[in-house]
This record gives sequence, structure tokens and C-alpha cells, in this order.
Amino acid sequence: MDKSHVKKTMLALTEAELAQAEQKYQVFLAAARLERNETIDASEQSQAEAAADMAAAFDDKAHDHSAKAAVINSIDFGPKDAVGPGAVAKIGNRYLVVGVSTAAFKCQGEDFIGISTAAPIYAALEGKTAGETCSFNGRDLLVSEVH
Repeated sequence: MDKSHVKKTMLALTEAELAQAEQKYQVFLAAARLERNETIDASEQSQAEAAADMAAAFDDKAHDHSAKAAVINSIDFGPKDAVGPGAVAKIGNRYLVVGVSTAAFKCQGEDFIGISTAAPIYAALEGKTAGETCSFNGRDLLVSEVH
């Protein structure tokens, strides 16, 4: 498995999410601006305030995605024998990438999902090696591979 490709894919997805959040932020920020040299009615004021609230939400998302990209860049994705940050563990038919949470994604024809070290499943998997099992949400999970 080429973990550098997995890392690049995660970064590309995170950077795309960042760009989208920044674009939406700019759209809502523009909608929040009112022309102060014109009369502003209550409806326009209300719409501008709602747009400002949305802009703030997308600004927060942009910061989250930026922080996520920084974490991905800082993680050592070198070979691993046990589940920990930078490890890729196969559970069932999906690979879990330990570092940051992500939506499910495909890489090199395989299914992946990113999990953070704060995720409850990580607590169950931490330190496990290939062939070991753990219990999570009442189910026994087999760690079939660790990279």
C-alpha cells in the first residue's frame, strides 16, 4: 500500500473542502454588506444579519479544514506495526486512516475513512496489531492489516 498516496488524497480532499468553505464564506460575506448611503429596510437588515451569521459559520469551517490539513501534514505516515497516528488499519472491507476525521473516500481502488485519535473507535483500536480483535459498540472487530 502506498501510504504517501493516501496522505496526498486526504490532503487534496481537505484542501477542496477548505476552498469550498472559503468560497461560500465570500458569497455570504458579500451578501452581508449593506449600502450605508441608501435607506435600509428591516427586511434587508434581517437578510444581511442572516448572511453574516452564515459567513461566520463558513469561516469557522474554513479554519477547521485548514487545521485539519496542518495535522495531516504533520503526521508521520511511515510504516506502522500497530494502530496509532499515521497508521492505516483494515477493518472489514474498509481501511481506517488514523489522524483526522474525514468522509469516506476511495484511493487506489480501496475504501478509506479518516478517524481522529479522539474518535471512540480509536480508543478501542489503539495499539492493536494485525490479527488482533477489539470490541466496539457491542461488536468484535478484526484488525486484518496495519500499515
